[in-house]
Amino acid sequence: MFSRMTKKAPTMSPRAPCAPEPALRSRAPSRGAASGAGAERGIRFFLFLPQIHLSAILGGGPAILVLWLCAFLVPPLNAQVESVQSTAASHYFWVSNGRVEGHLALNHSPSGAFSPDSSTLAVEHGDKLVLMELENGALRKVLHPHLEDVSDLDIESADFLTATRLFLLGMGLIREKGSKGVPPRTPLLGFQWYIDQDSLFEKLNAIGGHPGIGPIFYFPQIKHLGIYTSKQFEFWNPESHRGGDISIPELTRRPNLFAVSPDGHWLLLAQIESSSTPDPVVVELREHKFVDSLRGHQATVLDMSFAQDSSQVVTACEDGKVRIFSVPDWKLLQTLSGHQGPVHWAEFSPDGNWIVSGSEDKTVRIWSAGGKLEQTLQESQAPILTVAFSPNGEYVAASSEQNVLVWKRRRQ
Repeated sequence: MFSRMTKKAPTMSPRAPCAPEPALRSRAPSRGAASGAGAERGIRFFLFLPQIHLSAILGGGPAILVLWLCAFLVPPLNAQVESVQSTAASHYFWVSNGRVEGHLALNHSPSGAFSPDSSTLAVEHGDKLVLMELENGALRKVLHPHLEDVSDLDIESADFLTATRLFLLGMGLIREKGSKGVPPRTPLLGFQWYIDQDSLFEKLNAIGGHPGIGPIFYFPQIKHLGIYTSKQFEFWNPESHRGGDISIPELTRRPNLFAVSPDGHWLLLAQIESSSTPDPVVVELREHKFVDSLRGHQATVLDMSFAQDSSQVVTACEDGKVRIFSVPDWKLLQTLSGHQGPVHWAEFSPDGNWIVSGSEDKTVRIWSAGGKLEQTLQESQAPILTVAFSPNGEYVAASSEQNVLVWKRRRQ
């Protein structure tokens, strides 16, 4: 459920619901054009819904489904193996490479905060963005995102779309001339920000803000925003402004966590309301139906992440364990033990050779894909909420609510 924020509610002529509007086509931004929503007074919201079914958008067929989702792109319980400290000599180790006040995305993968060339990290700090040079940990630039008629903007996440543009999610207060009392809060706002000019690029989108809307996540691997709305999921690409929906007839309760595979074949659902089990459910997108589950969890699953090649899944669990499952047979391959508190996040490295996890116990742990604990990073003084590898796999970033820490990989 995506709404475009504009100053007047224009007459909307019939068109393909997911086709990009002429005003939203990519163009070289200028300071005059970048002011976007600030040209006139007042803010209104109007719906921008992909009303057509995903299969119609794609022209039908599972192969096309895979292409769309990649825009550019019963297991035995005795399979559990408790991990042990690696005794083999490791070829690499990670060293502290800087700390900056602020945070990364806290409810979706922060991997998009790395620039495509792995040279820069975008860190949110209130209404500002700090760009950190990863090579030396130095400050590259401070951006000041601002939106006309929106005050007290709080940026929740920043993800690189290109080397020069970021996709930002945030909320603020609607500033209306002459209004009295407490100003209304905006829904979640999504917009692109031009780094070189420190200005708005294209238009502003209001996301959700209506009853019955479920969780909203951005997936950096496929550069799509996902939102749950009553038995279906809507996906939207903020760069192309195209999207569609996926209906799951069997889904009768809201999932508060979901993840989509990079190859577009699978959807994982967890934290399903009123469910009797914490185990995530597997949906085959080709058939739009439940096909399996990720068995073996003893508490709430807090994060799920696919490997880049979609061959494995890693889960982070409130029971303090990290689990690795194979795809598409969904067998439990490894149970990684070591954290002394709930594990909030776990992700594969881009090459699939490593897993990083972050926990309430304030540690970040690096594991081999085979399940061996390679290193425990203990520099944080607060619980770790999200972690990620850089695109080249050379850096690891971890975020608490108020600080971001970075480590660099070195060869022994």
